[in-house]
Amino acid sequence: MALNCGIVGLPTVGKTTIFTALTRVKAEVSNYSSAKNPNLGIIAVPDARLDKLTEMFKPKRRVPATIQFTDIAGLASAASKKEGATNQLLSHIRDSAVLIHVLRCFDDPDVPHVSNKISPVDDLEMLHLELALADLETVDKRAEKLAKELKDPQRKKEAEQELAAYAKIRPALQDGRPARSVQLEKDEAEAVKRSFLITMKREIYVCNTDEAGVSKGNAYIEAVKARAAEEGTEAVVICGKFEAELGDLETEEEKQEFLAELGLKEPGLSNLIHAAYRLLGLRTFFTAGEDECRAWTIRVGDKAPQAAGVIHTDFERGFIKAEVYHFEDLATLGSEHAVKVAGKLRQEGKEYVVQDGDVIFFKFNV
Repeated sequence: MALNCGIVGLPTVGKTTIFTALTRVKAEVSNYSSAKNPNLGIIAVPDARLDKLTEMFKPKRRVPATIQFTDIAGLASAASKKEGATNQLLSHIRDSAVLIHVLRCFDDPDVPHVSNKISPVDDLEMLHLELALADLETVDKRAEKLAKELKDPQRKKEAEQELAAYAKIRPALQDGRPARSVQLEKDEAEAVKRSFLITMKREIYVCNTDEAGVSKGNAYIEAVKARAAEEGTEAVVICGKFEAELGDLETEEEKQEFLAELGLKEPGLSNLIHAAYRLLGLRTFFTAGEDECRAWTIRVGDKAPQAAGVIHTDFERGFIKAEVYHFEDLATLGSEHAVKVAGKLRQEGKEYVVQDGDVIFFKFNV
Protein backbone atom coordinates (compact mmCIF):
# COMPACT_ATOMS: atom_id res chain seq x y z
CA MET A 1 0.00 0.00 0.00
CA ALA A 2 1.64 3.23 -1.16
CA LEU A 3 1.04 6.29 1.00
CA ASN A 4 1.03 9.57 -0.90
CA CYS A 5 1.37 12.79 1.10
CA GLY A 6 0.88 16.13 -0.65
CA ILE A 7 2.89 19.00 0.84
CA VAL A 8 0.85 22.19 0.54
CA GLY A 9 1.07 25.75 1.78
CA LEU A 10 1.52 29.34 0.72
CA PRO A 11 4.66 30.44 -1.11
CA THR A 12 7.83 31.05 0.98
CA VAL A 13 6.73 28.98 4.00
CA GLY A 14 9.51 26.41 3.52
CA LYS A 15 7.65 23.58 1.77
CA THR A 16 10.43 22.78 -0.67
CA THR A 17 13.10 22.95 2.05
CA ILE A 18 11.19 20.34 4.04
CA PHE A 19 10.55 18.23 0.92
CA THR A 20 14.26 18.23 0.07
CA ALA A 21 15.22 17.32 3.64
CA LEU A 22 12.71 14.45 3.59
CA THR A 23 13.55 12.96 0.22
CA ARG A 24 17.08 14.19 -0.57
CA VAL A 25 15.65 15.09 -3.98
CA LYS A 26 16.82 18.39 -5.40
CA ALA A 27 13.49 20.11 -5.96
CA GLU A 28 12.51 22.83 -8.37
CA VAL A 29 11.34 25.94 -6.55
CA SER A 30 8.37 27.66 -8.16
CA ASN A 31 5.38 29.73 -7.18
CA TYR A 32 1.71 29.00 -7.66
CA SER A 33 1.43 30.90 -10.91
CA SER A 34 4.18 29.11 -12.81
CA ALA A 35 4.28 25.53 -11.54
CA LYS A 36 3.18 22.72 -13.84
CA ASN A 37 4.60 19.51 -12.41
CA PRO A 38 5.09 18.76 -8.72
CA ASN A 39 8.33 17.52 -7.21
CA LEU A 40 8.10 13.83 -6.25
CA GLY A 41 10.16 11.78 -3.82
CA ILE A 42 9.78 8.31 -2.30
CA ILE A 43 11.49 7.50 1.00
CA ALA A 44 11.73 4.59 3.40
CA VAL A 45 9.60 4.74 6.53
CA PRO A 46 11.92 4.75 9.57
CA ASP A 47 11.21 1.67 11.70
CA ALA A 48 13.54 0.44 14.44
CA ARG A 49 11.66 -2.87 14.49
CA LEU A 50 12.67 -3.66 10.92
CA ASP A 51 16.24 -2.73 11.82
CA LYS A 52 16.14 -5.24 14.69
CA LEU A 53 14.62 -7.98 12.51
CA THR A 54 17.36 -7.42 9.95
CA GLU A 55 19.98 -7.67 12.66
CA MET A 56 18.52 -10.95 13.95
CA PHE A 57 17.75 -12.74 10.67
CA LYS A 58 20.60 -11.30 8.57
CA PRO A 59 18.51 -11.56 5.37
CA LYS A 60 19.69 -11.11 1.81
CA ARG A 61 17.27 -8.18 1.44
CA ARG A 62 15.81 -5.57 3.76
CA VAL A 63 12.69 -3.91 2.35
CA PRO A 64 11.11 -1.05 4.34
CA ALA A 65 7.67 0.40 3.84
CA THR A 66 7.75 3.50 1.66
CA ILE A 67 5.94 6.80 1.55
CA GLN A 68 5.69 9.24 -1.36
CA PHE A 69 5.87 12.97 -0.83
CA THR A 70 4.63 15.39 -3.45
CA ASP A 71 5.86 18.97 -3.17
CA ILE A 72 2.95 20.93 -4.61
CA ALA A 73 3.81 24.49 -5.60
CA GLY A 74 2.63 27.30 -3.33
CA LEU A 75 -1.10 27.91 -3.61
CA ALA A 76 -2.17 31.50 -3.06
CA SER A 77 -5.32 33.58 -3.31
CA ALA A 78 -7.52 33.05 -6.38
CA ALA A 79 -6.10 29.57 -7.04
CA SER A 80 -9.61 28.20 -6.68
CA LYS A 81 -10.53 29.85 -9.99
CA LYS A 82 -8.53 26.97 -11.51
CA GLU A 83 -7.07 28.97 -14.37
CA GLY A 84 -3.99 27.55 -16.06
CA ALA A 85 -1.44 26.11 -13.65
CA THR A 86 -3.78 26.40 -10.64
CA ASN A 87 -6.06 23.79 -12.15
CA GLN A 88 -3.09 21.41 -12.20
CA LEU A 89 -2.22 22.28 -8.59
CA LEU A 90 -5.71 21.36 -7.42
CA SER A 91 -5.45 18.13 -9.38
CA HIS A 92 -2.19 17.25 -7.62
CA ILE A 93 -3.81 17.94 -4.26
CA ARG A 94 -6.73 15.64 -5.12
CA ASP A 95 -4.27 12.85 -5.88
CA SER A 96 -2.82 12.98 -2.36
CA ALA A 97 -4.07 10.67 0.40
CA VAL A 98 -3.22 13.15 3.15
CA LEU A 99 -2.20 16.81 3.07
CA ILE A 100 0.91 18.00 4.87
CA HIS A 101 0.14 21.67 5.46
CA VAL A 102 3.35 23.63 6.06
CA LEU A 103 2.93 26.81 8.07
CA ARG A 104 5.58 29.44 8.64
CA CYS A 105 6.31 29.77 12.35
CA PHE A 106 9.46 31.88 12.33
CA ASP A 107 10.48 35.51 11.87
CA ASP A 108 13.04 36.42 9.23
CA PRO A 109 13.06 39.88 7.64
CA ASP A 110 15.17 38.54 4.78
CA VAL A 111 12.38 36.12 3.73
CA PRO A 112 9.27 38.15 2.85
CA HIS A 113 5.81 36.71 3.42
CA VAL A 114 3.14 36.90 0.71
CA SER A 115 0.82 38.68 3.17
CA ASN A 116 3.60 40.85 4.65
CA LYS A 117 2.93 39.45 8.13
CA ILE A 118 3.65 36.24 9.99
CA SER A 119 0.42 34.62 11.13
CA PRO A 120 0.25 30.85 10.54
CA VAL A 121 -3.41 30.60 11.57
CA ASP A 122 -4.34 33.31 9.05
CA ASP A 123 -2.32 31.44 6.42
CA LEU A 124 -4.21 28.28 7.29
CA GLU A 125 -7.57 29.97 6.94
CA MET A 126 -6.56 31.55 3.63
CA LEU A 127 -5.66 28.20 2.08
CA HIS A 128 -8.70 26.50 3.62
CA LEU A 129 -10.88 29.15 2.00
CA GLU A 130 -9.29 28.60 -1.41
CA LEU A 131 -9.74 24.84 -1.20
CA ALA A 132 -13.30 25.20 0.09
CA LEU A 133 -14.19 27.44 -2.86
CA ALA A 134 -12.73 24.88 -5.26
CA ASP A 135 -14.86 22.18 -3.62
CA LEU A 136 -17.92 24.43 -3.72
CA GLU A 137 -17.62 24.65 -7.49
CA THR A 138 -17.27 20.86 -7.65
CA VAL A 139 -20.35 20.36 -5.45
CA ASP A 140 -22.47 22.75 -7.52
CA LYS A 141 -21.53 21.03 -10.78
CA ARG A 142 -22.18 17.63 -9.28
CA ALA A 143 -25.55 18.73 -7.87
CA GLU A 144 -26.58 20.05 -11.26
CA LYS A 145 -25.85 16.65 -12.81
CA LEU A 146 -27.65 14.78 -10.02
CA ALA A 147 -30.77 16.92 -10.44
CA LYS A 148 -31.16 15.43 -13.91
CA GLU A 149 -30.63 11.90 -12.57
CA LEU A 150 -33.60 12.30 -10.20
CA LYS A 151 -35.81 11.64 -13.22
CA ASP A 152 -34.25 8.20 -13.65
CA PRO A 153 -36.02 5.67 -11.35
CA GLN A 154 -32.91 3.49 -11.23
CA ARG A 155 -30.69 6.37 -10.13
CA LYS A 156 -33.18 8.40 -8.07
CA LYS A 157 -32.40 6.92 -4.65
CA GLU A 158 -28.61 7.28 -5.01
CA ALA A 159 -28.99 10.79 -6.40
CA GLU A 160 -31.22 11.84 -3.49
CA GLN A 161 -28.72 10.42 -1.03
CA GLU A 162 -25.81 12.29 -2.55
CA LEU A 163 -27.76 15.55 -2.85
CA ALA A 164 -28.71 15.31 0.84
CA ALA A 165 -25.02 15.10 1.71
CA TYR A 166 -24.18 18.13 -0.42
CA ALA A 167 -27.00 20.10 1.22
CA LYS A 168 -25.17 19.61 4.51
CA ILE A 169 -21.71 20.29 3.12
CA ARG A 170 -22.44 23.37 1.01
CA PRO A 171 -22.98 25.87 3.89
CA ALA A 172 -19.65 24.83 5.44
CA LEU A 173 -17.82 25.35 2.14
CA GLN A 174 -19.45 28.76 1.73
CA ASP A 175 -18.06 29.70 5.15
CA GLY A 176 -14.59 28.49 4.20
CA ARG A 177 -14.80 25.40 6.39
CA PRO A 178 -13.69 21.96 5.13
CA ALA A 179 -16.23 19.34 4.10
CA ARG A 180 -14.71 16.92 6.63
CA SER A 181 -15.99 19.18 9.45
CA VAL A 182 -19.59 18.25 8.57
CA GLN A 183 -21.23 15.30 10.29
CA LEU A 184 -22.57 12.89 7.67
CA GLU A 185 -24.43 9.61 7.85
CA LYS A 186 -22.41 6.58 6.76
CA ASP A 187 -24.22 6.24 3.43
CA GLU A 188 -23.88 9.98 2.78
CA ALA A 189 -20.14 9.84 3.42
CA GLU A 190 -19.85 7.00 0.93
CA ALA A 191 -21.87 8.94 -1.65
CA VAL A 192 -19.67 12.03 -1.31
CA LYS A 193 -16.56 10.02 -2.19
CA ARG A 194 -17.72 10.10 -5.82
CA SER A 195 -16.86 13.80 -6.08
CA PHE A 196 -13.30 13.55 -4.68
CA LEU A 197 -13.61 16.68 -2.56
CA ILE A 198 -10.26 18.14 -1.51
CA THR A 199 -11.47 19.28 1.90
CA MET A 200 -12.58 15.77 2.82
CA LYS A 201 -8.89 14.86 3.04
CA ARG A 202 -7.20 14.75 6.41
CA GLU A 203 -4.45 17.26 7.17
CA ILE A 204 -1.35 17.38 9.33
CA TYR A 205 -0.03 20.81 10.26
CA VAL A 206 3.73 21.29 10.10
CA CYS A 207 5.14 24.21 12.06
CA ASN A 208 8.26 25.15 10.10
CA THR A 209 10.28 27.09 12.62
CA ASP A 210 13.86 28.04 13.50
CA GLU A 211 16.16 26.15 15.89
CA ALA A 212 15.01 28.23 18.85
CA GLY A 213 11.42 27.34 18.04
CA VAL A 214 12.21 23.62 18.01
CA SER A 215 13.83 23.68 21.45
CA LYS A 216 11.78 26.36 23.20
CA GLY A 217 8.64 26.84 21.13
CA ASN A 218 7.03 30.18 20.29
CA ALA A 219 3.64 31.85 20.06
CA TYR A 220 3.19 30.87 16.41
CA ILE A 221 3.65 27.18 17.23
CA GLU A 222 1.27 27.32 20.18
CA ALA A 223 -1.41 28.92 18.01
CA VAL A 224 -1.11 26.15 15.41
CA LYS A 225 -1.14 23.42 18.07
CA ALA A 226 -4.32 24.91 19.55
CA ARG A 227 -5.96 24.94 16.14
CA ALA A 228 -4.88 21.35 15.46
CA ALA A 229 -6.35 20.22 18.78
CA GLU A 230 -9.68 21.88 17.91
CA GLU A 231 -9.78 20.02 14.59
CA GLY A 232 -8.66 16.66 15.95
CA THR A 233 -5.43 16.51 13.98
CA GLU A 234 -1.72 16.76 14.76
CA ALA A 235 0.80 19.57 14.62
CA VAL A 236 4.44 18.55 14.06
CA VAL A 237 7.25 20.99 14.79
CA ILE A 238 10.13 20.96 12.30
CA CYS A 239 13.06 23.22 11.54
CA GLY A 240 13.46 22.70 7.81
CA LYS A 241 16.95 24.20 7.75
CA PHE A 242 18.10 21.98 10.63
CA GLU A 243 16.62 18.85 9.02
CA ALA A 244 18.37 19.64 5.74
CA GLU A 245 21.71 20.00 7.53
CA LEU A 246 21.05 16.79 9.48
CA GLY A 247 20.44 14.89 6.27
CA ASP A 248 23.82 15.99 4.91
CA LEU A 249 25.72 14.30 7.77
CA GLU A 250 27.33 11.02 6.78
CA THR A 251 27.38 8.89 9.93
CA GLU A 252 24.68 7.92 12.40
CA GLU A 253 26.93 9.06 15.27
CA GLU A 254 27.18 12.56 13.80
CA LYS A 255 23.41 12.70 13.36
CA GLN A 256 22.76 11.67 16.96
CA GLU A 257 25.17 14.31 18.24
CA PHE A 258 23.50 16.94 16.05
CA LEU A 259 20.05 15.94 17.36
CA ALA A 260 21.30 16.04 20.95
CA GLU A 261 22.31 19.68 20.50
CA LEU A 262 18.60 20.55 20.23
CA GLY A 263 17.53 17.98 22.80
CA LEU A 264 15.87 15.75 20.18
CA LYS A 265 15.75 11.93 20.14
CA GLU A 266 14.78 11.58 16.46
CA PRO A 267 14.43 13.86 13.44
CA GLY A 268 11.26 15.92 13.17
CA LEU A 269 10.74 14.37 9.76
CA SER A 270 10.40 10.92 11.36
CA ASN A 271 7.71 12.38 13.62
CA LEU A 272 5.93 13.68 10.53
CA ILE A 273 5.93 10.28 8.81
CA HIS A 274 4.61 8.53 11.92
CA ALA A 275 1.93 11.21 12.32
CA ALA A 276 0.76 10.53 8.75
CA TYR A 277 0.45 6.82 9.55
CA ARG A 278 -1.58 7.54 12.68
CA LEU A 279 -3.84 10.02 10.92
CA LEU A 280 -4.71 7.60 8.13
CA GLY A 281 -5.14 4.66 10.48
CA LEU A 282 -2.28 2.66 8.97
CA ARG A 283 -0.39 -0.16 10.64
CA THR A 284 2.72 -2.22 9.87
CA PHE A 285 3.24 -5.96 9.92
CA PHE A 286 6.41 -7.83 9.00
CA THR A 287 7.57 -10.90 7.15
CA ALA A 288 10.99 -12.15 8.21
CA GLY A 289 13.41 -14.84 7.16
CA GLU A 290 16.84 -15.52 5.71
CA ASP A 291 15.84 -14.32 2.25
CA GLU A 292 14.07 -11.13 3.20
CA CYS A 293 12.84 -8.96 6.06
CA ARG A 294 10.08 -6.64 4.91
CA ALA A 295 7.62 -4.13 6.37
CA TRP A 296 4.08 -4.11 4.92
CA THR A 297 1.44 -1.42 5.33
CA ILE A 298 -2.22 -2.20 6.11
CA ARG A 299 -5.20 -0.34 7.54
CA VAL A 300 -6.47 -0.63 11.08
CA GLY A 301 -8.97 -3.48 11.26
CA ASP A 302 -7.61 -5.44 8.30
CA LYS A 303 -7.91 -9.18 8.82
CA ALA A 304 -5.31 -11.83 8.01
CA PRO A 305 -6.52 -12.55 4.43
CA GLN A 306 -6.48 -8.83 3.58
CA ALA A 307 -2.95 -8.51 4.94
CA ALA A 308 -1.94 -11.54 2.87
CA GLY A 309 -3.43 -9.83 -0.18
CA VAL A 310 -1.06 -6.89 0.27
CA ILE A 311 1.78 -9.32 -0.47
CA HIS A 312 0.02 -11.00 -3.40
CA THR A 313 -3.59 -11.43 -4.47
CA ASP A 314 -3.02 -15.21 -4.64
CA PHE A 315 -2.23 -15.19 -0.93
CA GLU A 316 -5.61 -13.70 -0.13
CA ARG A 317 -7.53 -15.84 -2.61
CA GLY A 318 -6.04 -19.09 -1.34
CA PHE A 319 -5.58 -18.12 2.31
CA ILE A 320 -5.50 -21.09 4.70
CA LYS A 321 -4.03 -19.71 7.92
CA ALA A 322 -1.38 -17.41 9.33
CA GLU A 323 1.42 -18.24 11.74
CA VAL A 324 1.78 -15.15 13.91
CA TYR A 325 3.91 -13.81 16.74
CA HIS A 326 4.52 -10.25 17.85
CA PHE A 327 7.76 -8.36 17.35
CA GLU A 328 7.94 -7.46 21.05
CA ASP A 329 7.95 -11.14 22.00
CA LEU A 330 10.78 -11.78 19.55
CA ALA A 331 12.77 -8.81 20.87
CA THR A 332 12.25 -9.94 24.48
CA LEU A 333 12.95 -13.64 23.98
CA GLY A 334 15.80 -13.18 21.53
CA SER A 335 15.04 -15.69 18.78
CA GLU A 336 12.24 -17.21 16.76
CA HIS A 337 13.00 -20.60 18.35
CA ALA A 338 12.57 -19.11 21.82
CA VAL A 339 9.25 -17.59 20.72
CA LYS A 340 8.00 -21.04 19.68
CA VAL A 341 9.23 -22.70 22.88
CA ALA A 342 7.46 -20.03 24.95
CA GLY A 343 4.19 -20.74 23.14
CA LYS A 344 4.02 -17.25 21.64
CA LEU A 345 3.64 -18.47 18.05
CA ARG A 346 -0.06 -18.71 17.19
CA GLN A 347 -2.11 -20.19 14.37
CA GLU A 348 -4.69 -17.64 13.24
CA GLY A 349 -7.57 -17.96 10.77
CA LYS A 350 -9.57 -15.71 8.46
CA GLU A 351 -11.14 -13.62 11.23
CA TYR A 352 -7.87 -12.62 12.90
CA VAL A 353 -7.38 -8.84 12.96
CA VAL A 354 -3.73 -8.13 12.27
CA GLN A 355 -1.99 -6.02 14.91
CA ASP A 356 0.72 -3.42 14.44
CA GLY A 357 4.08 -5.17 14.88
CA ASP A 358 2.89 -8.68 14.03
CA VAL A 359 5.41 -10.95 12.30
CA ILE A 360 3.48 -13.28 10.01
CA PHE A 361 4.05 -16.33 7.84
CA PHE A 362 1.07 -17.01 5.56
CA LYS A 363 -0.04 -20.42 4.34
CA PHE A 364 -2.18 -20.54 1.22
CA ASN A 365 -3.27 -22.82 -1.58
CA VAL A 366 -4.26 -21.77 -5.13
